Amino acid sequence: MTRTRSWRLLAALLALTLVGAACSSDSDDGGDESSSETTAAEASCDTADLPVKEDGQLTVATGDPVFPPWMENDDPTSNEGFESELVYLLAEQLGFAEDEVVWTATGFDEAIAPGSKDFDFNIQQYGITAEREEVVDFSDGYYTVQQAIVAAPDSDIASAESLADLEDAKLGAAVGTTSLDYIDEVIAPSEEAAVFDDTAAASSALAAGQVDGLVYDLPTAFYITAAEIPEASIVGILPVVGEAEELGMLFEADSPLVPCVNEALAAVDESGDLAALQEEWLANGGETPTLSE
Repeated sequence: MTRTRSWRLLAALLALTLVGAACSSDSDDGGDESSSETTAAEASCDTADLPVKEDGQLTVATGDPVFPPWMENDDPTSNEGFESELVYLLAEQLGFAEDEVVWTATGFDEAIAPGSKDFDFNIQQYGITAEREEVVDFSDGYYTVQQAIVAAPDSDIASAESLADLEDAKLGAAVGTTSLDYIDEVIAPSEEAAVFDDTAAASSALAAGQVDGLVYDLPTAFYITAAEIPEASIVGILPVVGEAEELGMLFEADSPLVPCVNEALAAVDESGDLAALQEEWLANGGETPTLSE
């Protein structure tokens, strides 16, 4: 009896020792994390210290082609359009002159793939999602997105008032977009969604009557119906289900540049320039109805 009690006591002491060791290990990890956070927080965002790909320049990637209202005249260097102007405002905050911003082109999906990047950040309406954040980093959000559905006036869904009215429609969106995710995960129509390489191909399919409707982010929907398919119209804004989608600039994973770009973005926001850009380029006019869930 005494022997058994002694073994039990020894076992209990051993267990307490192991727990203590585990706690000590956790404490050590926490200390490293705290040290890392402190290092990141104290990292210099002075222009000369910025961890950019090429000294003396800010390398920014975007799509090819680019289109309004995000960038005007298919020219990211124009400093016209919401994202083009935003990049130059951020560059100014980071200490780069306009001629020190160097643009490069990437495919939308190509940039999301894991691995190192040859740009400092990429801007082309990337929705910040948990899935994407597993392989790349994002800045803080610079625009809250609403999705919208576009259709021809003689489409069966032209008078849709709810998501239920879209259940039997043939819908489409560009590959890799959160618009496509919205079709698959929120509308979940009976027909499989049509997937297009880009928004231009999707618009051509709608004009040819190959789909009943297309889902775009709202600013793109305004552009499509104003410039590319003027005979089509926005049926309505789609209801936000779950958390609202934010657009962010995309970086390679663990990029040390993210905190500095976020600091620059916060300055642009606090100055009122970000809101002014949104009003100038992305305002929806306030007359578009919202479909019910």
